[in-house]
Amino acid sequence: MQVTYRGAAKVKTVKKIREKLYRLFRLNNRPVVKVYDGYGDSQTLTVFGHVLGLSPMARKTYRQNWVVNLFSMLRMFMVRPLKGAELSMEWQGETLKTESQDNGYFRFEWVPNREQQPGWYTVKVLLHPKRNISPEIIGEGNLHIPFPSRYIFISDIDDTFLISHSSNLRKRLYVLFTKNARTRRPFDGVVKHYQLMATAIKNENEKNSFFYVSSSEWNLYDLVTEFSRRYELPRGVYLLNQLKTFSEVLKTGQNKHAGKFTRIVRIIETYPKMHFVLFGDDTQEDPNIYHSVATHFPGNIYSVYIRRINPGNYERTQETVKKIEAAGVHCCYFFHSKDAIEHSIKIGLGEPEALQGTL
Repeated sequence: MQVTYRGAAKVKTVKKIREKLYRLFRLNNRPVVKVYDGYGDSQTLTVFGHVLGLSPMARKTYRQNWVVNLFSMLRMFMVRPLKGAELSMEWQGETLKTESQDNGYFRFEWVPNREQQPGWYTVKVLLHPKRNISPEIIGEGNLHIPFPSRYIFISDIDDTFLISHSSNLRKRLYVLFTKNARTRRPFDGVVKHYQLMATAIKNENEKNSFFYVSSSEWNLYDLVTEFSRRYELPRGVYLLNQLKTFSEVLKTGQNKHAGKFTRIVRIIETYPKMHFVLFGDDTQEDPNIYHSVATHFPGNIYSVYIRRINPGNYERTQETVKKIEAAGVHCCYFFHSKDAIEHSIKIGLGEPEALQGTL
């Protein structure tokens, strides 16, 4: 009995120390259901997210202190996905069920039983308790159904509207680890351009839909959404790449780009009657991806915008721009968002009077 008591006491002590360390590093070691914004129409709806056994607590303060920012960034990768978690969601009288995959990722995809009205809906995902999980845990997110406007806008994130230095590893890591969502900066004019594109619709109570599709990992979701909120970018659906753990933190932003093409295709196939405008940059594979998209969907892609960032890619990107234009798609390869706005006026995106006030 003496040995058993000492063993139990030791386990209890270790548990207390571990709990103190979690609090010190602002980590949550209890299950969390992270629900991202989903999307769809009257044919198919999709909601997705992650179940995590270890995750960073939400950031409450933002300071211009590189040590604090460095640690806050590292915490985003201190995650432990939970496999096989049982989840359910209620939608207009239906009960939907699924399980999390090996990487903690889950996905609800279903056909609604009635016509869906455009707008944003709140959704709640329930994690059902197992042996050591009690009580039930709920994650909250949103689901977007676009208004029947003419255009949907799909934008990359890094070096398209968020200055990230993707083509320079040293600068990219410096900005990533020493800045935060409120000290990082957008390119001049890009927010105004996006806002104008979102409101370039006849009905003032409606907005064009935005999707933000990136090769960056889901770990950075809170960073990019807080950045977008801070600078008042149009509200949109974010589609990022596979979650990474702490051992992979130095590989952030180095995902393969094939998944990005797949996510864009999925959006276009969800809204086959819409026209799409694509925003990207020349630091990585956006020009090639958008050329492939324009080739696969010649009647759906209205215009492509490529920001000029990397001089070393200029000639190659120019050739790709010519191919995109040869496919019958408007294309603008630009330095400053002012040039992109002028192009938008020229090709009839939005009201010229509203856009010209920004030049």
